[in-house]
This record gives sequence, C-alpha cells and structure tokens, in this order.
Amino acid sequence: MQDDEEEDGCTLIDALPYMVVGGVALMYGGPALVGALGFQATGIAAKSVGSWLMSWSAISSGGGVPAGGVVATLQSLGAKAGSMAWGSIGSKMGYAAHQNFICGKKRKSKKQ
Repeated sequence: MQDDEEEDGCTLIDALPYMVVGGVALMYGGPALVGALGFQATGIAAKSVGSWLMSWSAISSGGGVPAGGVVATLQSLGAKAGSMAWGSIGSKMGYAAHQNFICGKKRKSKKQ
C-alpha cells in the first residue's frame, strides 16, 4: 500500500526535475542578474540600479548604508557568491515550488 505522497507524485524524486531546473537557472542567472543591477565584484557600478538603491538607502537611514540591509546583501552576493551558492538556493526554490504549486493543487483537488 502506497502512502498519499507517493500517490500524489509529491516525493523527493518527483521534485527532482524542479530542483535541477531551479538550481541551474539560478546558478547561471543569479550572478548575471545581480551584476546587471550594478552589484559587481569590484563594487557598485556608477549610474546603475545598485547605485540608486545605495543612495536611497543612505538617505533613508540618515547617511549610511545599514549592514545586513538589501543593498549590503546584494553587494555581498555580487562580490563573492559563487555559482554553487546560487545553485543551492535555486534548487531549494525549485523544491518549494513543486511542493507548494504542484502538490498543493493536487491536494486541494483531492479534498473537493
């Protein structure tokens, strides 16, 4: 006798394609996206979205960019985050998407 998760296709094996796609997409797309916003390994690029966010953050916080804020986090990701870190985040997002959207819909339709 199979349990409900196996019948619904909501096992880890069923989520694996979503995890692979999410991991690969973020592994290649994440650094490119953050870099395109202006958060680069050498710092925040002039006249970019990143520089605008940094200016806005400094003005709203009274003159300095707060540690651990959005700008600081994005700059950290742009400066040193390797593609393996991005891949790990993407695979977790793929798993969460599978569980919430695919399995969630199946469970809702099963209840009705």
